Amino acid sequence: MRYVAAYLLAVLGGNESPTSKDLKKILDSVGIETDDERMNKVVISELNGKNIEDVIAQGNGKLASMPAGGAVAVSAGGGSAAPAAAAAPAAGE
Repeated sequence: MRYVAAYLLAVLGGNESPTSKDLKKILDSVGIETDDERMNKVVISELNGKNIEDVIAQGNGKLASMPAGGAVAVSAGGGSAAPAAAAAPAAGE
């Protein structure tokens, strides 16, 4: 993800065709180490010459077709406070 994020930052900054050197400069500026092999795969193999808006649109289309999954269980915070409150008067006696 770091290479994709750096690529997008470079494009948003006005560089329509960022190179590995551009991505390395961005990542180095925030202290992130780079793996040249992975970075080259993103820049050269996957995104080179492609319109980034089209790539994002294709990704959004793929995300829209994925199932949303189940509900997330939310823990009730009040359940643990009640026993503590009940124990407090007993300690005072």
